[in-house]
Amino acid sequence: MTLPPNTAAPADAAPLPDNLWRAARHRLLRDRGSRIALTAAALLILVALTAPLLSRLGGWSPTAFDRNAIDPYLGGLPRGPLGGVSAEHWLGVEPATGRDLFARVVHGAQVSLLIAFAATAIVVVTGTAAGIAAGYFGGRVDTVLSRLMDLTMSFPSLIFMIAMMSVAQDVNRVVLMTVVIGVFGWPGIARVVRGEALSLRHREYVEAARACGSTPWRILTREVLPNIAGPIIAYTSLLIPGMISTEAALSFLGVGVRPPTSSWGQMIAEAVTYYETDPMYFLVPSAFLFTAVLAFTVLGDALRDILDPHGGRL
Repeated sequence: MTLPPNTAAPADAAPLPDNLWRAARHRLLRDRGSRIALTAAALLILVALTAPLLSRLGGWSPTAFDRNAIDPYLGGLPRGPLGGVSAEHWLGVEPATGRDLFARVVHGAQVSLLIAFAATAIVVVTGTAAGIAAGYFGGRVDTVLSRLMDLTMSFPSLIFMIAMMSVAQDVNRVVLMTVVIGVFGWPGIARVVRGEALSLRHREYVEAARACGSTPWRILTREVLPNIAGPIIAYTSLLIPGMISTEAALSFLGVGVRPPTSSWGQMIAEAVTYYETDPMYFLVPSAFLFTAVLAFTVLGDALRDILDPHGGRL
């Protein structure tokens, strides 16, 4: 809704989204740590998007065995130093199978980030819809949705995820993991959005839109949602590293994606047997996982400080 000429905006109105984006861009680029985190996150996303091309450049698919790269007389350990690092295998090979580690970690990035971003999208869309409806409409709608949030949060989510992933056998594991992780994550952001919507529903510009005959849908999408975009984006950026860690944890426990599909958590679990004799097999996927979680965490903290400076609720 636009204000008449020469009329000041309400004092309690949130900053305009354009100003938020401009401030976010300037502050992210000005801070060195944020720049490094943004660069690392962008590179990881690029690696995930171009994983098939990168593995072809390396000359190996993630499922191809190279028996010449391992020594059968040493229990299948890689030939050469640093886990078999060479011009042919840029990050070495997997013990016992000889599969190329570079091809496997870049495809692992694709799987981990796909699940993380897709699950985050489910969480944000579901949580935002539930939170904004509960906060704006109040009454019975708020009561029902708030009890549903409490019920979902009361579940021991990790145990339930492990049980669901163990029982479901002949299904697409990537899709199943995305849905299962997303189902248990929405109440957190729903509560944040509900609190913001409660504080906005009686603001002057919302009351003015209601008095002008605007429908609830128009008010929610044109007046309320744009003014809580900052906290939603900040919360979303902090969800991503948690989703990456959850996917890695489930794969590490053996209930996530299954071979021949690559996953950082799965590779770390397999590397536990070899960490003394072939530490590179353990260090390579661990380094990628650590970098991804750290980069998105630092980036999320920076966005939270910029877009939601009073975000003690997050």
